[in-house]
Amino acid sequence: MSVLPAKVIVNPAAGAFSTRRKWPIISRFLNHIGLPFDFEYTEGVGHAIELARLAASDGYRYLVAVGGDGTVNEVANGILRSTNASTTAMGIVSTGTGSDFIRSVGISRDYATACSALNSPRRLSIDVGVVEYQRQGQTLKRYFINTAGVGFDAAAVRETERLPKYFGGTIPYIAGVLRALLTYKNKPVVIRVGDEVESYRVLDVAVANGGYLGGGMHIAPEADPGDGLLDVVIIGDIGKLEFLKEFPKVYKGTHINHPKVIMKKGTDITIESPEPMLVYADGESLGECPASFRVVPGALSLVV
Repeated sequence: MSVLPAKVIVNPAAGAFSTRRKWPIISRFLNHIGLPFDFEYTEGVGHAIELARLAASDGYRYLVAVGGDGTVNEVANGILRSTNASTTAMGIVSTGTGSDFIRSVGISRDYATACSALNSPRRLSIDVGVVEYQRQGQTLKRYFINTAGVGFDAAAVRETERLPKYFGGTIPYIAGVLRALLTYKNKPVVIRVGDEVESYRVLDVAVANGGYLGGGMHIAPEADPGDGLLDVVIIGDIGKLEFLKEFPKVYKGTHINHPKVIMKKGTDITIESPEPMLVYADGESLGECPASFRVVPGALSLVV
């Protein structure tokens, strides 16, 4: 039986629509390294999930995501929802604005270098997070491979999604942060990590498999996507002026030394609040609390 080529899933809108311009160059790189492939363009939010699910279920054993963190998340979700998740590998060529997940796993942001690595025989088995959340009265589920959480970051993600992404990197996220800061109020939460239950008033709670978000913010510097654990970063009842003062420290990961920042690790986490509280995963706004998070160890094979 012949082996199918790689399936490359391209999000032409990623990177402020720059991926459509980059794709002819990327495809030439793929031809140059001798990777047999066919490709499909995504046509909107969620389309990459279905393309990846069908491709993996139809026998493709190697899927490559070309786009940003949202595209990577969707392709991973498609693989994990397929009938062949355990035998399908994933490659990444990052062309998005944030490129946060690849920082945690050592994939180059330079897409020529990233393409060269796609023929690598090395496979990295990484953990995957699962978040269950509420939307329009339904309990829904989403896989995430980088970071998820509730609170201020989720509000900033929603604001970022409303902004045009004319610039790359962290600029859209910072703009979202500033917009969210105008109206956001800290929330009371009950957090369970394993058998431990605590009540807090928080600005934000991040549940991290990888270490970065928002275009290079090192939110969870101890996170390891292969340790079988999720890192929980609880940012407590910090006021807006104090937040603005401490915000630059997130890029170096030194915010974890602040007395109102609490670090935990676990395999199962639940977060509830008596007030409406948004939920996000891998830079995408999902729904609201109550939310639960769990880790699936070694669920995804990544070409690095």
